[in-house]
Amino acid sequence: MEREQLQFLDDWLNGNNRKPLIIRGARQVGKSTLVELFAKKNKGRLLNVNLERHPELAQIFSGKDPTQIIQQLEFLPNMGTINKDALLFLDEIQAVPEAIPALRYFYEDNPELPVICAGSLLEFVLSDHSFSMPVGRIQYLHMGPMTFTEFLNAVGEEKLGSFIMHYTPDQKIGEVVHNRLSSLLRSYYYIGGMPEAVAVFADTKSYKNVSKVHNSIIETYQEDFSKYAGSRNLYRMRNVFNFVARNVGKKIKYSNISSQDQSGTLKKDLDLLSMARIIGKVTHSHCTGLPLQADIEEKVYKMLFLDIGLMNAVCGLNWHIISQMDDVKLINEGAIAEQFIGQHLQHLLADTPNRDLTYWLREGRSSNAELDFVIGIAGNIIPIEVKSGASGKLKSLHQFMGQKKTPFGIRFDLSLPSVHPIKTIINIGKKRKDVDYSLISLPIYLIERLEVLVEYYLRK
Repeated sequence: MEREQLQFLDDWLNGNNRKPLIIRGARQVGKSTLVELFAKKNKGRLLNVNLERHPELAQIFSGKDPTQIIQQLEFLPNMGTINKDALLFLDEIQAVPEAIPALRYFYEDNPELPVICAGSLLEFVLSDHSFSMPVGRIQYLHMGPMTFTEFLNAVGEEKLGSFIMHYTPDQKIGEVVHNRLSSLLRSYYYIGGMPEAVAVFADTKSYKNVSKVHNSIIETYQEDFSKYAGSRNLYRMRNVFNFVARNVGKKIKYSNISSQDQSGTLKKDLDLLSMARIIGKVTHSHCTGLPLQADIEEKVYKMLFLDIGLMNAVCGLNWHIISQMDDVKLINEGAIAEQFIGQHLQHLLADTPNRDLTYWLREGRSSNAELDFVIGIAGNIIPIEVKSGASGKLKSLHQFMGQKKTPFGIRFDLSLPSVHPIKTIINIGKKRKDVDYSLISLPIYLIERLEVLVEYYLRK
C-alpha cells in the first residue's frame, strides 16, 4: 500500500547504513509517482534525471568516480546542486544500464547522498550485458499494481477500504457492506490496479475510458520489448506475453505456447518476464515443510499475469461480459478469481525472503488433485482454494489435508465468513483414510487480511 511504501522510504532515508535504492516493478505501476510523493512529503529537493531522455550519459556512468558523475549531471538542464540535502532520482535506469554497476561506488565513496532509482525490465537489460547487479551495495523496493483496498480509497470508497483493513473475525459483515464490496470487486476485476486505469475511472466513472488506458499500457509493454529485449525474438516475446494472460492458472506446457520454438528458449522468455514482474510463477511444491520453496519442482509451474485488468484486456473480456457473469462463474470459470487472489498474495509476500508463490499438485491416471495456492504464515503451511460451492466439492483440499500436517484449510469465495468442521474419507493408494479438519471460508475481498485472520484462527 502507498502508506506502507512511504514508510519504507522514510526508514530507508533515515537508516544508518543507507544504500542506493532501486524501486523495481513493471512500467506504469507508479514508481516515479511514489518518489515524487515521498519528496513532497519530506519537503526535500528532488533532482530528477530521466535516463531515457539522456542516453548520452552511458559514457559518464561508465566511470567509477561518483564525484565526476555528479559534476557532469549538474550540467543537465534545470539541474540543481547535487549534495546530501537533495534526493537524486535516476528514473528509467534500464535505459542506461551502465548506471547500475556505478551505484556501488556511490555507496562506497559518497554514502551521504540519498540516491533512488526506478527501473523496469532490468533483467532484459542485464541479460545482454557482462556486468551484474552490485549485490550487497544496493537495496530494493518491489512495486506492483494497486491492491483492492487501494482501489477503494482511490475511487472514494475509503470507508469500505478501512473496513477491510480493520476487519476482525468477531465482526459481523452486514448485507449492505457485503453487497457493496462484492459489486466493487467486480469493477476491480475489470479495471485492475494499474494507477492510470484507476485514476481515469475515479475521474470519469467510464469503463470505456479504462479500456483505452489498458490498450495503451499493453502497447507500451510491447514497445518496451523492442527496446530492451536485445537479441531475443520480439514476435516470440509478444506471443509468450499474450499466452500467459490467456492461460493464467494452467500448468505450463511449452508445446502449447509454440510448436516452432525449443522449450529452453521459451523457458528463458518466461524467466525474463517473471524476473521483470510482468508475469509471476506459481511453482509446484511437495509441501513437506517450511520453507515451501525448498521442496519445489522447478519444471512444474503455472503462471499469473501482472494485473487482472490487463489480463482481461488481453483476453478480450470487456465490461459488459464481466458485469453479466453470475457469481459462481466469476469464481469457478476462467482465471479471474485465481488471478485476483494470486496478485494479492504476491503483494503480501513482496518483501519477504521466500516471496515466490507455490501450489500443490498430484498427478495420476485417475486421481489428479490440485490446490490453487499453498503459503507459509506464522510458521504454518496454509492451503488455499478459490471456489464456490459445497465443501463436498473440495476433493483436492480433502486430499491435501489428509496427507499434510496443517492446522486448517482456507476457501475464498463470495460467501460470508464461516468455519465448517469437515469429516470425510479419502483414498490414498488402495487404502481409505478418515479426514477431519476445519474449513475456514472467507469472502474473496478479505484477501488482504489473510495474515491477521490466519493468526487469529491459529490462536483459537
